Amino acid sequence: MTDFEHYYQRIRRQQKRDTLLWSLLLLALYLAAGNMAEFNLLTVWQSLPHFFDYLRQTLPVLHLPLLFADGKTEGSLAYWGYRLHIQLPLIWETLQLAVSSTLVAVACAVVLAFLAADNTHTPRGVRVAVRAFVAFLRTMPELAWAVMFVMAFGIGAIPGFLALALHTVGSLTKLFYEALESASDKPVRGLAACGASRLQRMRFGFWPQVKPTFLSYSFMRLEINFRSSTILGLVGAGGIGQELMTNIKLDRYDQVSITLLLIIVVVSLLDTLSGWLRRRVVEGDAT
Repeated sequence: MTDFEHYYQRIRRQQKRDTLLWSLLLLALYLAAGNMAEFNLLTVWQSLPHFFDYLRQTLPVLHLPLLFADGKTEGSLAYWGYRLHIQLPLIWETLQLAVSSTLVAVACAVVLAFLAADNTHTPRGVRVAVRAFVAFLRTMPELAWAVMFVMAFGIGAIPGFLALALHTVGSLTKLFYEALESASDKPVRGLAACGASRLQRMRFGFWPQVKPTFLSYSFMRLEINFRSSTILGLVGAGGIGQELMTNIKLDRYDQVSITLLLIIVVVSLLDTLSGWLRRRVVEGDAT
């Protein structure tokens, strides 16, 4: 065997050994974590049929001959959706909540990202303070923020808006300043050599490089915030989640199913629309 073949076989054996060791370590951590959390696969398997029983209960009773009858006829679509006049405005409120909190958070995160990035020559004390602040914001889950704001401001859309905005600022700032630190500094050095001010270097050196990434992250966060806003409604932070929790508590199984259906439809439409907008803004009009 040649020296290269010996070297190749040695590297292959080392890779296999490392893979086996890491796999065993991860398995041990998984088992230890499951034991500490009292996680039991047998219990999950035995209780799984109850979950499907609940899903079957939420399915509406629809009769084909009566499908398009009036709202007083059981088995019709109108009878199933008798609360649509309440649920549709709540879906709209949830969407507004997600859009408004995302827009405010993106504006704040862009400014904070330029202050937190290592290569924007911000004073070290400012960078450390901003990074610590946004780390705290994203460490607190949206649900925890919402509970605190509901206790402070009462039930409504304001707690949901504040909870989503704060957590989004923390998450996006980290993504944004990491994107800035990955950008090339050659355009910035060129602008500095031409006498450009610091603001001009940020505007014309860094911003054109990171703008597509910032937009992609922002659209992605909009989708996440809509899903999160439905969960925040469960604690009284406004939106369709509040209606979902009420239906679950009152055992209105048919209304649970139509509320979930509305959420699924809007999330799917939002995913499609945001994907189209992201491609159009970032990549330009293909036509």
